[in-house]
Amino acid sequence: MSRIETIYPADRVALREVGLRDGLQLVKKFPSTEAKQRWVREEYAACVRHFEVGSFLPAKTFPQFVDVRDVVATVASLPGAHGIALALNERGVNEALASGVGEIASVVSATEEHSQANAHRSRLSAIANIKRLCELRDASAHKPLVNAAISMALGCSITGAVDPKEVLRLVDKCLEAGVDFVAIADTVGYAGPKQVGELSRAAVKLAGTKPICIHLHDTRGMGIANAAAALDEGVRILDGSLGGLGGCPFAPGATGNVVFEDLVFLCESKGFATGIDLEKLIGVRNILREEMPDERLYGAAQRKRRDLRLSPLAGRGRRVQRGG
Repeated sequence: MSRIETIYPADRVALREVGLRDGLQLVKKFPSTEAKQRWVREEYAACVRHFEVGSFLPAKTFPQFVDVRDVVATVASLPGAHGIALALNERGVNEALASGVGEIASVVSATEEHSQANAHRSRLSAIANIKRLCELRDASAHKPLVNAAISMALGCSITGAVDPKEVLRLVDKCLEAGVDFVAIADTVGYAGPKQVGELSRAAVKLAGTKPICIHLHDTRGMGIANAAAALDEGVRILDGSLGGLGGCPFAPGATGNVVFEDLVFLCESKGFATGIDLEKLIGVRNILREEMPDERLYGAAQRKRRDLRLSPLAGRGRRVQRGG
């Protein structure tokens, strides 16, 4: 079995909690290192296994990620846990490789305008950066997974609508460059279920045996509906953030990610086993309230189930084949 098949088995859904990276990009105050480590450990106790832990970006610009190596090490100390970190240039990639993180993520923008605003490079240069990342991975000792996210894939707050054919061209270029998988990102929550479903179906078909991830934001309240549409079209890796934190600092109108807790409930209710204890997961929100009391937290799954006459669904789902 290949490394990616071990980390992201094709016969089940993998939910990645991205609160420690994407979730902290726009917050006014961020948690201490000790609180981040508690965040990871408590989610792990709730059976979360995939954690996006931070970015290897300049500490002067992004001080919230200055301790990313400590959080990487915390995830690495937990049996079966998988850490993911973002790196946007060769310096960051080398630092990520030195940290031993299990997966390195990078970004290619679907539009030229956002590419310049987000990374100060053209899309052609971004693809070359992805190829170089894959070369450095292949030459490294531990060979982490590499994923490329196509940001603004479902609509750009700078330029408007995005041609899905252009997104699929970029997906193909990233796969050609050697990534282990590609993520489709609705960076500013532009799309609805029909658009998400159609692009997900086409991307899954194009990727073949490699998985597709969906990364959603909830700007128009469509996050969970969009996640359901992606699941229906064969996407088996989904991103969400605890409490719905998040947003891209270089995308006008950016809001938080789809709520991770609600994603768990969605998947279980659709028959996809996550193994995550929803009650324990909801309890981790207390860390966010303590460390970032002024940040608004979102989510419906955290409402008292005894009031709604509902019971936790964790562990009741069935395994399914990717693309089924």
